[in-house]
Amino acid sequence: MSRIAASWSRFTGIVVKELIQLRRDRLTFGMMIGIPVLQLLLFGFAINSDPKHLPTAILVADQGVFSRTLVAGLQNSGYFDVVRSLRHEDEARQALRAGQIQFLVQIPYDFSRRLVRGERPALLVEADATDPAATSNALAALSGVIDTALAHDLKGPLAALAPGASPVELRVHRRYNPEGLTQYNIVPGLLGVILTMTMVLMTGLAMTRERERGTFENLLATPARPLEVMTGKIVPYILIGLIQVVLVLIAARWLFAVPLEGSIVLLFLVVLLFIATNLALGITISSLARNQLQAMQMTFFFFLPSILLSGFMFPFRGMPEWAQALGSILPLTHFLVLVRGILLKGSTTTELWPALWPIGAFLAAVIAIGLLFYRRTLD
Repeated sequence: MSRIAASWSRFTGIVVKELIQLRRDRLTFGMMIGIPVLQLLLFGFAINSDPKHLPTAILVADQGVFSRTLVAGLQNSGYFDVVRSLRHEDEARQALRAGQIQFLVQIPYDFSRRLVRGERPALLVEADATDPAATSNALAALSGVIDTALAHDLKGPLAALAPGASPVELRVHRRYNPEGLTQYNIVPGLLGVILTMTMVLMTGLAMTRERERGTFENLLATPARPLEVMTGKIVPYILIGLIQVVLVLIAARWLFAVPLEGSIVLLFLVVLLFIATNLALGITISSLARNQLQAMQMTFFFFLPSILLSGFMFPFRGMPEWAQALGSILPLTHFLVLVRGILLKGSTTTELWPALWPIGAFLAAVIAIGLLFYRRTLD
């Protein structure tokens, strides 16, 4: 009986010891509570596989009543949010190429006249199909939206046009990914995901590993300045990141047949900026964490929102506005726009600038925070 009581005492002692340890390690305890809550909020509210209110531009050459009915029908469908009315085709194509709009609807000048004659006029709809998941449901509903909208006007003498086949010939062009291949969207995105995961994690463990091994004192004894230490630790990992990029691009081209429409030089410049941003973030994490476990926890806490809110797994425009605002802070969100734009659209620096400067701003902020928390002493 005494042996059983002694064993129970040892057991309860270990339990109490672990509870005390958790109380001391507040970061670990916070991660255990915070990560499930974060997953619940993101999956419950932010993730949406059926995006609606997608930005749409219209190019209307016919100002008849049927054209206005079509535009109103698109707006009321919930899938299309008419944000721009353009007059020139070049301007419209530029907006689609720059990612400012998801759809471009063109109504020809003789649309109403041909519709009244029963000639089934053509309605051209161009979609940015770099992310097939963002456009598939909207395009699937488009035919029904048009028929429902025109049904209100095809009455009386025009009632004979309503039954049977659709009174309009719908022509859908999926730009930049005509066949809707998911690997055109996933493989370029994987480049950003791989770099985010490996670069942040490797550098996040850099200083914490030296601190645990006792070599950090030697680094503190040197005359090296904080900026020199941070950049010196970043450069070797840049080479590793570039090797990863080359391997992914080779696989993308020869295994998945992903096109390269833009400049390879511009692509590598964008990649270098993104690698530097992730490495700077890793160094900053390592300067904040006390040990490698905390560094890994902080890395995972950053990596999870990057995967879910960047538009890699789910359409970015399908998320609510607050989730899009959070996702816009993350470098991966803008990098996906950049790499897909260069590979699939052949985008230029001018077109990519709206997605370039947020990464640069994030890099500057991370470096400033890292320098602020960098310690010249072990205290």
